[in-house]
Amino acid sequence: MSSVNAEHLWNKSFILCLFNNLFLFIFYFAQTTILPIYIVNELGGSLSQAGLAMTLFMLSAIAVRPFSGLIIEKFGYKKTLYVSEILFCLCSVAYIFADNLQFLLLLRFLHGIWFSIVTTVTVPIANNFIPDSRKGEGMGYFLVSVNLGIVLGPLIGLSLIQSISYASISTLLSLSVWVGFAFCLMIPIANKKTDVAPVPKRKLGLNDFVETKAIPVSLMAMMVAFSYASIMSFISTFAESRHMLSYASLFFVVFAISMMSLRPITGKIYDRKGPSYVIYPAITLFALGLIVLSQVQSVIGIMFAAVLIGVGFGSAQPCLQTISIQRSPKDRIGHATSTYFCCYDIGIAIGALVLGFVIAGYDYTVAYLLCAVLTFLSLIFYKFVVEKPNKSVDAHS
Repeated sequence: MSSVNAEHLWNKSFILCLFNNLFLFIFYFAQTTILPIYIVNELGGSLSQAGLAMTLFMLSAIAVRPFSGLIIEKFGYKKTLYVSEILFCLCSVAYIFADNLQFLLLLRFLHGIWFSIVTTVTVPIANNFIPDSRKGEGMGYFLVSVNLGIVLGPLIGLSLIQSISYASISTLLSLSVWVGFAFCLMIPIANKKTDVAPVPKRKLGLNDFVETKAIPVSLMAMMVAFSYASIMSFISTFAESRHMLSYASLFFVVFAISMMSLRPITGKIYDRKGPSYVIYPAITLFALGLIVLSQVQSVIGIMFAAVLIGVGFGSAQPCLQTISIQRSPKDRIGHATSTYFCCYDIGIAIGALVLGFVIAGYDYTVAYLLCAVLTFLSLIFYKFVVEKPNKSVDAHS
């Protein structure tokens, strides 16, 4: 795989990575948004079962994440990307035929496996096409493709589910994934394994599954992801409970525009001043947005919450992921990425499951306030566990 040493960020290979990622996440966020509505309204399921559909997806992703680095190391970037994305695409077609809850839950579990591998391998591939001096900015822009997926996925899903069948929507979404695969085939990845020196056969150890230097920041990402699960899994049913379902897609538009609005600025701040200058204000805004969301009764209120959450979460997430990569050896980026996403997925999975029960037992207000408290606590974790032991590392990054 060719590497980029110059300062040119917007090279053809990096742009292809963005488009491939975009179509993956259009599908992912569209299904995530409409599945709770489909399960509750058409399959006769409960909110807890809707949360379970997300949790099963994340559980399989979590189970595979620790092995993703090993898979990349053994088979190389190209083969890992092609095989995992083809199987992800095939699973996406199966949603068209998911007409009962049992089949849908099984499909979610299987689909999570390939989601885990494909989203792990795309990060180091994209990172390879980003100049070293612009990693914070570059990874921020790479995650813009996720942000656009957050806009377009729910917008497509929520707009269509009110007028056409779930099977028809799933057909359109599966086509979008195959379009993404076409971009995947154009990324110039050399047919070789990762640049790691061969080692003698030995027993597998902790380092074969995780990158220990990425664990602290990954644990913080897990706390943040727990709170984000309240948006990802339940914002559509929350809006429906407030008789504002028609505005749920607009929430995601405002949310994602807010995420992207400061991305060029926060990436440069990260590269020039360090991650703490981004993390503290970003996490604070995310928590405040959750508090606002817990109290809203109007369209204006839910849109204001979308702005706060979008700016806060959208600034914090790429920053945390970049920290995990930069604090790990270059030949361990695959392991660092899998460690980060494993913790992130655990946060989403636990959040979707726990919050489903909290909402069913209490209400959305309690759930969003709980998430706000946990988000504020993540800042304390950052100060004493992530930031303090690594100030000297950041100073020399």
